[in-house]
Amino acid sequence: MTRNQPDRSQRALLEESTDLHRDAMRQTNVVLDELVERHDDQHSVDPDEAADHAAALRASITERDEATSSSSMLASAGVAGAMAAGLVALSASAASAGTPTDIQILQTQASLENLAVATYGVALTLPFIGGSSAIPVVKAFVTQTKTQHLEHAQTFNAALRRLKGKPQNNPDPVLLKVVNAAKPKLTTPSAVVALALELENGAAATYVKYVATLKDPASKSLTASIMGVEAQHVAILLAVQALIGAGDASMITLPPPLASLPSVAGSVGFPQPFFSIAQARPATEGAVN
Repeated sequence: MTRNQPDRSQRALLEESTDLHRDAMRQTNVVLDELVERHDDQHSVDPDEAADHAAALRASITERDEATSSSSMLASAGVAGAMAAGLVALSASAASAGTPTDIQILQTQASLENLAVATYGVALTLPFIGGSSAIPVVKAFVTQTKTQHLEHAQTFNAALRRLKGKPQNNPDPVLLKVVNAAKPKLTTPSAVVALALELENGAAATYVKYVATLKDPASKSLTASIMGVEAQHVAILLAVQALIGAGDASMITLPPPLASLPSVAGSVGFPQPFFSIAQARPATEGAVN
């Protein structure tokens, strides 16, 4: 087995992690259909056109799922999945669809996903992340996470179109400055992980904060479904960061060398009983003017 090829046990764990993302996107497809129906009722949109758009999105997501079914890694899938499932229940209350605040929040969330896609793309050009000297588990995580963020951005923009809001295809303007300033310093895996954590924490915290603010039930469910995946990304990166900090990147393998792992590896992925919203972005930060 070469350095960049995952072994059988690693592939099995990667597939489990990908299942969490697939489940979230499946829930997203259902919610998008509900959003189409609700918006049609309120705005007399052509139902055939709306249904065709939803079907095209479902097909796109399904194709990517099949193409990337074993390109991520497992960490806190149960906790993140439970978080998503519990918060989806918030969508049960009736509310009006497509308020200006809802549209701004969705645009900001799409901007965070766009920035993550671009940043992970840059990371993959670095030899120690996406090249021959990369840690296989880290490379697999970055590759699949980039794909997941792309799907999330497309989903938020699909919701915006249903609500007659402008899609957001640009990155978060404030955090983009942070990323651009960090690029020259991305000379080690540790620096890349730290930047990725800043972006993932910002996205997850934003979704946690605004899932209760959104008035439209379907948009609320979309955010809750995707939020669980972002929380998983944070947990994975915290674990990787701890192992790099321990001074032995060779421990970043699946399965891990349990006998030699530092004690922090067992708890670092779950530092708090509730996800902090301290890094949540302002609701209007990525809004389209």
